[in-house]
Parts: sequence; structure tokens; C-alpha cells
Amino acid sequence: MSDYRVSGSCLCSKVTFEITGNLGVFQYCHCSRCRKFTGSAFAANMFVLPEQFRWIKGEELVARFALPEAKHFATAFCRHCGSALPWLAQTGKAVVVPAGTLDGDPLLRPTQNIFCASRAVWFSDPDTLASYDAFPPRTNNKG
Repeated sequence: MSDYRVSGSCLCSKVTFEITGNLGVFQYCHCSRCRKFTGSAFAANMFVLPEQFRWIKGEELVARFALPEAKHFATAFCRHCGSALPWLAQTGKAVVVPAGTLDGDPLLRPTQNIFCASRAVWFSDPDTLASYDAFPPRTNNKG
């Protein structure tokens, strides 16, 4: 898999990056910090070695926020559009890549959920919900 490459970007495409491997970890994190940062029920994160990651353009637009009291958590985002972006873990041993920022298939699938004790009380397993390929059909709710 030495030819493996996948690019990623923010919403406005002013920041782009490339990864050339992974650490075999792709997980959903349900902690309150990840929920706050993503605005969603959980964060979908992959991990790569620092040498498997490089900014292609726009690195100067990347802002980082780290909670002083957090041992592992930090965030990064585009200063222009606010999209989540990869960030170097505080240990310096891995880059955390928000999977939704990837522009292609990372050839890895999520294998675990972590911090489930912090799961949002309103979370519903997506497989239990109605699914549509686009917007749902309109309903007439006149009573």
C-alpha cells in the first residue's frame, strides 16, 4: 500500500492536505468535547503518523485550539470557513484526521465507538432511522 494517497480539504477548499497511510485506527468518539467541536452526535476520526501527513496549501489558515486541562484533545479549523481540519495530537505521535474532511476513500472503516458513557441523550442509531437518497418526501401536516 505504498502508493496509497488520499487528499482532504475544508469546505471552502482554501486549505488542502494529503495523507499517505493510517495507523489502523478509525473510530467514533462520543465525548462531550468532540460533540461540541463537531456539533454532532460524535466525531469520526482517523489517525496517521505525522510523517504520513502534509499540508498542500493554506496551512497559514489553520487555527488550533487546545484545552489547557485536556491531556489529548485539541481541535483545528479553517479560519476562513470554520471547517474542522486535522490536528497534531498533544503527544506529537499522531495526527487526528476528521474523516469528513477527506475527499476520497481512506480504505479504512470505523472499528469502534469510544466514550460511550458520554453519548448524547438524544442519540439514535442511524440504522434505526428512515433513510432517503436526498430530501425526504414532503408531508402535509394539516390537522
